[in-house]
Formats: sequence, C-alpha cells, structure tokens
Amino acid sequence: MTDLIYTEKELVQSLRDYIQAEESKLATVKSWASKLDALTRVSTSDPEGYLAHPVNAYKLMKRLNTEWTELESLVLQNPSAGFISNMSVHRQYFPDEEDETGAAKALMRLQDTYQLDSEAFSKGKLPGVHSSALLTVDDCFDMGKTAYNEADYYHAVLWMQQSLKQLDAGEEAVVSKAEILDYLSYSVYQMGDLPRAIELTRRLVAIDSSHQRAGGNLRYFERLLFKQLNEVNKDYEAASEEPIQLGTYSRPKDHLPEREAYEALCRGEGLQMVSDEEKNKSLLKNDARRSRLFCRYQDGKKNPLLLLKPMKEEDEWDSPHIVRYLEMLSHEEIEKIKELAKPRLARATVRDPKTGVLTTANYRVSKSAWLEAEDDPVIERVNQRIQAITGLTVDTAELLQVANYGVGGQYEPHYDFSRRPYDSNLKVDGNRLATFLNYKDEPDAFKRLGTGNRVATFLNYMSDVEAGGATVFPDFGAAIRPKKGTAVFWYNLFKSGEGDYRTRHAACPVLVGSKWGE
Repeated sequence: MTDLIYTEKELVQSLRDYIQAEESKLATVKSWASKLDALTRVSTSDPEGYLAHPVNAYKLMKRLNTEWTELESLVLQNPSAGFISNMSVHRQYFPDEEDETGAAKALMRLQDTYQLDSEAFSKGKLPGVHSSALLTVDDCFDMGKTAYNEADYYHAVLWMQQSLKQLDAGEEAVVSKAEILDYLSYSVYQMGDLPRAIELTRRLVAIDSSHQRAGGNLRYFERLLFKQLNEVNKDYEAASEEPIQLGTYSRPKDHLPEREAYEALCRGEGLQMVSDEEKNKSLLKNDARRSRLFCRYQDGKKNPLLLLKPMKEEDEWDSPHIVRYLEMLSHEEIEKIKELAKPRLARATVRDPKTGVLTTANYRVSKSAWLEAEDDPVIERVNQRIQAITGLTVDTAELLQVANYGVGGQYEPHYDFSRRPYDSNLKVDGNRLATFLNYKDEPDAFKRLGTGNRVATFLNYMSDVEAGGATVFPDFGAAIRPKKGTAVFWYNLFKSGEGDYRTRHAACPVLVGSKWGE
C-alpha cells in the first residue's frame, strides 16, 4: 500500500498539470470573448456604417474565415489527454471493490476487537492516537452500506446511526437523510427491533412519501408487530419531530468459541502474564509462576556458532515453555528480508480441513511470501542462526515465510501443527471437547514435503506495532507484544509427537501500524 501513496502523489501532480492547461486554455478563450464582445458592440450599433470602411469589411471576412476556426480548434483541444493516459497506466494497480470492502470490514473488526464505538472511529480517536483521519457522513454511510451488502446488519446499524448523527449535527453530505433511514430501518428490523423499525420507517415516509419501498415496508412491519402483540395502530401517525434516538444492540455470536477471551487478550485484559514493561505493573498474579521465569545467555551449548555472540533469551511462559530471543535480527537484515519479500507478497492461505486444498479465509487476513536460502545470503544466515539457537535442523523445516499484517490484519486462534477431522466424543477431565477440538493429530500432514508434522514455531518480529498486533494464547492467557528484532519460540508437539493443544494462538488485529513477521 505504500506504493499507492506515491502513485496518488503522481496522479495529483498530473491533475494539477491538467488544471493548469485548462486554465491557460480558458484564459485565452476569455481574452477572445472580451475582445470580440467589444468589437461586436461597435459593429452592431451601425452595421452599414461599420462595413463602409474597407478595413472593417476585410477583418470581418478574415475573422469568420480564419480566426473563428482557430478558436473552434482551441476549444476542441483536450488538455486532459495526459492526465487520462497517466490514469490508465496506474489504474491496473488500483484497489478494486473487494479491496475497499476488505478495508471497511477491517475497520469493523478493529471496532469489535478493541471495543471502539463508531463515533471514536469517525473522529480518529484510537487508543493512544489522535489524528486528523476523520470519517465524513458519506464515509460512515458507505461503511454501513458495505456491512448491509454483506448481510452484517449489526455493523450496518452502528454505521448508519453514526452517519445519521453526524448529518443531524449539521455536517454537509452527498447522501440524503432518506437514504440513511432506508438502510437503517431495514437493518434495525433484521436485528429484531420491530417497534424501532416502524418508527424509523415512519420518519422516512414523512420525509419522502413517494419512496418506492417505505410504504410497503411500513405496512409489512406493522402486520408483523400485530401478530406479536395482537394490537396495532392502523392509522399512520405523524412522525415525531424529536431527534431520532440511537439504538443499542448486542453483537451476534459467531463461529469462534473463545471469541471473548481472545479479544480481551488483544486489548490487554485478562492477562495472566505479560512481557517487558508490563511485568512491572503487578499483572503477574502467580508468584510461583513468576519465580520460574528467567533470562539467560544461550552461549553455545547447542551450537558453537553462539560462542562468539551468545543470544539473550527470556522466558515468556513456563508451561508450555515459550521464550523470546533479543537481537535476533539486525535492522539491515530486516530491511533486506522485506525487500526480497515485497514483490512476492500474496494473500495468505489456509488448508481446508475437509478438502486439504489451500484457500483464503476471513479468519486469516494478511499477505505472505516464501523465501529460500538460495534467494540471498541473509536468508541462509538467518536459517543457520535459528538452527543454532533451537538445536533443531532446518533441513526439514519449511521455507522462511514472511507475513505482513496491514489494516486490521489478523490470524484468529489456530494451531500450527496439522490435524484432521475426527468424529469422536473425546473427553478431557470428563468434559467433551469443543467442536474446534474435534480433530486428531495428523503426523503425515506434511508427508509430501518429507518433513512430518510441525514440531515447533520460531516467530521473528520485524517491526514494532503502535497498537494491537499481539500474539496471544487464549488457553492460558498470555499476550506477547511485537518487538522489532526479537523472536519467540515454542514447541507445538509433545515428545510423543502428539499435538500440544495449549499452543492454540492468534495474531491480534493490527490497530495502528503495520506488522511484519517471519
């Protein structure tokens, strides 16, 4: 998206060139008009007397034969050709409708995860950030319309209400109040609030009595309410002049069982243990657990490469054991990896558990690229460093995967080890496992690669993130903040080869900033 910033800058300059050319053309035409206006006032006051002079007669013939033709050619000139040509060149790189929809849905995802109301978003008020990035009435309306088109009536109501609120506050807009009420009333009906749907529809009828759908919707809503209450006022009451009250609705449940716990961790709530400066804020409730956390130097017991430069290792969690390595990547290495990855970035995919086919999914929103050791010496160097630190061979490791999480980028709770659907009533401590655990480990998931299942995860952070973007573990309440140049490591499998279900983790949506990892 950074490339699009410079593309837009170039287009603005091209637009200015077009405006300058149009203004120059218009100035010439105005000069002609002023000169000819004065001339025709004289000539029409005494046509015969004017033409009696042979020079005037000649110049009239010359103007009509030559000069007016030249003026016609000037008017027909199209200074926009350069701008249109430039637009055509860059249009192939423009975001499409899917991109715009994705960006709108990303804002709604952030709104939910970090419990931000629509007004805060519209005024650019994000946690720790106050900017001039404001949403207009029309922006809010378009957000609501995007949600409406996705049958997401909860967010449609939130954003249509915000659009209406800003319009009633006196903001100028292209969208009309009737258009907002049209979408809002039907969305409120879909949320199950019939009385308010009727009230909003009556307001719409009062504004536009000829509205194509309003009258029919009102009668339909009233019939439904009659069936529910066995009473209805069949007379069309005059719409109240009082300001429209905003409704409050609960967010519908979705597919993710640990949604609330996951999002709470993303907000920094419900943490059992956190890292860095937050360790000093009395958030460590378990002294026994804290006493088992250490920092140390990884000094070559696993590999002699670390003798000259031991790695700084910190415990993030005791069981399962999660560690963070400081100064894992240098700034120069990070920039080189990003340079190699950018041309190859593509929408990240997941494996469909039923078909085994790689596909995109709403629960994983990021771009990724795969880098090989042969691509550049820095990749080989990083691979060797990972091997030295972990004591694991990279011969059977997957390629280095670089991920970029942009606007609202996330990866909902998932396992890094592979499983396959399993229809058993498997129980743990007497309780049947939740639906998302009805899988069994699949040691042969990566058989085609000759690697076996994913033994461990080594995650490098290649950027700091201003807000959001933590790696969280809902099962035991840990949140690890991205810190540029560091890395975290944990085992996905027990020594037996069975999956450690406690390692279910997620990449929280990026609220402000851009998150790079590998």
